Amino acid sequence: MTRIPLKTEILDWIAENPTKAAKRDIAKAFGIKGAARIELKRVLRELEDEGKLSKRKSSYRDASKLPPVSVLEVSGVDADGDLFARPLEWGGEGDAPRILMVMKTADPALGVGDRILGRLTEVSGEDHAYEARLIRRIGTNPLRILGVFRSGSDGGRIVPVDKGSQKEWTVAAGATDGAKDGELVEAEQAGPKGRMGLPKARIVARLGDPSQPRAVSLIAIHQHGIPDHFPDAVIAQADRATPAGLEDRTDLRDLPLVTIDPWDARDHDDACCVIPNKDGGFALWVAIADVAHYVTPGSDLDREARKRGNSTYFPDRVVPMLPDRLSGDLCSLHEGVERACIAVEMQVDGAGNKTSHRFVRGLMTSPASLNYEEVQAAMDGDINDKVAPFLEDVIRPLYACYEALKTARGVRQPLELDLPERKIILGDDGQVTDVAFKDRLDAHRLIEEFMVLANVAAAETLVGKKTPLLFRVHEEPSAEKMEALRETAGAAGLTLAKGQVLKTAHLNRLLSQAAGTDDAELINIATLRSMTQAYYNPENFGHFGLALQSYAHFTSPIRRYSDLIVHRALVTAHGWGDDGLTPEDEAMLVDTAKAISDTERRSMVAERDTTDRYLAAFLNDRVGAVMGGRISGIAKFGVFVKLDETGADGMIPIRNLGREYFHYDADNQTLMGSNTGVVIGLGLRVTVKLVEAAPVTGGLLVELVEIDGKAMPQSNGDARGKSPRRKFGSAKKKAAKTARKVKRTRS
Repeated sequence: MTRIPLKTEILDWIAENPTKAAKRDIAKAFGIKGAARIELKRVLRELEDEGKLSKRKSSYRDASKLPPVSVLEVSGVDADGDLFARPLEWGGEGDAPRILMVMKTADPALGVGDRILGRLTEVSGEDHAYEARLIRRIGTNPLRILGVFRSGSDGGRIVPVDKGSQKEWTVAAGATDGAKDGELVEAEQAGPKGRMGLPKARIVARLGDPSQPRAVSLIAIHQHGIPDHFPDAVIAQADRATPAGLEDRTDLRDLPLVTIDPWDARDHDDACCVIPNKDGGFALWVAIADVAHYVTPGSDLDREARKRGNSTYFPDRVVPMLPDRLSGDLCSLHEGVERACIAVEMQVDGAGNKTSHRFVRGLMTSPASLNYEEVQAAMDGDINDKVAPFLEDVIRPLYACYEALKTARGVRQPLELDLPERKIILGDDGQVTDVAFKDRLDAHRLIEEFMVLANVAAAETLVGKKTPLLFRVHEEPSAEKMEALRETAGAAGLTLAKGQVLKTAHLNRLLSQAAGTDDAELINIATLRSMTQAYYNPENFGHFGLALQSYAHFTSPIRRYSDLIVHRALVTAHGWGDDGLTPEDEAMLVDTAKAISDTERRSMVAERDTTDRYLAAFLNDRVGAVMGGRISGIAKFGVFVKLDETGADGMIPIRNLGREYFHYDADNQTLMGSNTGVVIGLGLRVTVKLVEAAPVTGGLLVELVEIDGKAMPQSNGDARGKSPRRKFGSAKKKAAKTARKVKRTRS
């Protein structure tokens, strides 16, 4: 009778022969033939049930060990620069084993999230259980989905939170990760479409109740992949940091460098003071926290800061670029404590022109941390006890210098858009209590103008010293976008001159024409939309919007990696130490510029989506209310309306505009009813009824009640009818032009 091997013998043999673990290989190894194979199959099944073996296709393997060839996901880099991965499948007890990637020079570079096929070797006595060699890269992270889980008898479905997605995902019973009905979950694509035509997903994280106020920003963080957890090594490095001393620094502690920030600011990365000159000019000092002293090239802090690119700001939280030990402490210019800084002294004449400047690496002590509102109130005559000691010798000189800089600004003519900024106000419970528009005070403009001048000085210095840097680039708008803006202006009875080299002064003239009219907001929005997106680049293409030839970001290194690069470049250019721009930094400038331009856009979209969700939550109990607004966007699928009270954007699907067919004119941004002739264009005043507010997605649906003070004309449903065309408000010229186009098309 054939002897069936013991379970331990089978496990030992599989461990020694991982590539020959099919049932027939095991039978052959132990000389099992005929009917005895049935008994072997029973033993193997018992090992599976006990969790000691797992079956992969037709082969068996020890569940506590990884197969010699496995699919891995690159998980990150440790403090020594070693690259690690994790197995995508793990059936053993406890956490999945750590895998060190052993790379060859010829291997392609791998990034976090890359999926690879690797050949594994088990090791012992190390901080990792396996070493892996790359066979081939098989892709990056699968598609991630953030949505609300709806349970069902066969698992459930995920309803995405993205308001642009109408597609649901199906989740198998074994892929729910224990999620409960109504929970916010993160999932990843798990396969092609199933029988119901829905794509498959498996849940990888449960995020809690989506209706909780604090979940709003959490949705955006997960949806856009914003890193919100610092690795232990990064926190440890930040915690080891100690305050910088005066060694090799210029002593600036006697300068009255005050910080002026929002009242709720937790960090202060810029300070300023002005010392009037006898000739009517000013010595303007701007001091910026010396982040480069603490975040050194190639360190854990540096790699994490580069990955994040910038801080991201939400109404209820900040996802910082640097740990709080730095951003809120050592790199924050708090009142009454010594802080390392890089400062620039700029000589400004009475006409506001910067005549010279010099940079120093210094040590400063701010005598006061002030906020915009109290500084402005003091200048307006309402002086509180905190500002009073600084009003005459510190605050008034700041404003005097600003008045001079305004003169130079008027000559330079940077783009002067007037677009109010919304502010979401939350109560202690995290619920939206109000939506307000932020005040624009001279105190705000003063600091902005000082920062612009300091950024210019940084760019000019590095260009002059031929030191590589990252410029902040804003290219002029395309001819096509300018023509579209010209059309919009013409429809409003305004003019934008043609046939000349475009300058911001021309756009400012248009904005000035519109100021105080019903079309002011429309023209400001249209002008903004005609602009290109600003970005970072090691090459200098100028800054069109600011009307500057050379511009770099220098003033916010706590929250922008671009500024940290500029600080390092200044350190190198002046020979201040060995923590400047390294050859590796220089070699990566193109990649860094693209990476941080992308993270900046990611943050902007996440912040905008969060605002939309908070606004939808705020308006949720006002469904059915009638509101005023203005048409802010036209698309083939519908119309967008910016509501007056909150600035929220509601959408009218084209199917809800009426029973007739609407012709979409992309060039003129209009929709025209084929039967009634009604023309819907940008900037028209409308009255709408709020139909739906969806806090989870941030979507608002509205219904058109009146347009330009008149009820929408009713169509008889005949798209070929000959009803008289009605034209509304400032869209008359567009309406006539569009009507002619449609008429030509019909004939």
